[in-house]
Amino acid sequence: MGTVRYGGNTTCVEVRCGADIIILDAGTGLRKLGQSLLAEFKKKPLNLTLLLTHTHWDHIQGLPYFAPIYEPTCRLHILGSEGTRKGLVTTLTGQMESTYFPVPFSELSSNIEIEELHDFNFAVGAILVSAQRANHPGVTVGYRLFSPDGIVVFFPDVEPRTGDDREMIEFVRDADVLILDSQYDRAEYRRHTGWGHGCVDDSVAFALKAGVKKLILFHHDPDHDDKKIDAFVKYARRLVAKARGKLKVEAAREGMTIQLGGKSSR
Repeated sequence: MGTVRYGGNTTCVEVRCGADIIILDAGTGLRKLGQSLLAEFKKKPLNLTLLLTHTHWDHIQGLPYFAPIYEPTCRLHILGSEGTRKGLVTTLTGQMESTYFPVPFSELSSNIEIEELHDFNFAVGAILVSAQRANHPGVTVGYRLFSPDGIVVFFPDVEPRTGDDREMIEFVRDADVLILDSQYDRAEYRRHTGWGHGCVDDSVAFALKAGVKKLILFHHDPDHDDKKIDAFVKYARRLVAKARGKLKVEAAREGMTIQLGGKSSR
């Protein structure tokens, strides 16, 4: 009951621009998204693009439970870096082998294309996408999505490098929304340095340097309840006020919607 407001599923974010639908990561939140998409589109064709930041379990475990992949009307294009020591195809299909799951990947009814990233700049319909390496164990990237309505940057798993990471700051520069790994408070981060996750202090400082408009604290620690995350938000907002910045800060929560173009979130 401690995560009623913020939720307990792992990483999954949907981005829409006109008819284009991009899904960022395939954590356990993907199951609920799949149900929502089928309820909306019913038997109409469903064309989706899934961008994976990396293949750690909390970012791919939702794929076998994503209802659209069992429908012949669904076309899913999956893009991501190669799996650690194994190819992306082997990593994603391996979790659906009989040892782990009753339905093999080869028997899915949908049309699925899995492609490893070779070009870090590409387009998905009207959305221009760029990828950037992230400081996280394994092969991990973040994504910058540029749409006619604004810029969204997604770095769910990243640990700040020592000093100013100017390359990453420029990658994030002027984003309308930055979804950023903010798992720890300062004391927790000191105990987990090198694990590949960030803390609230560094997230706020980074967003301010990059001129970001809205920061979404992301990748909540499983041991943090709603009360703890509320405290993170209040603390982050105090840091912004102390710096006399205009940055807006919220914490990611399940079902949260952000409308670009000046409209408020809900």
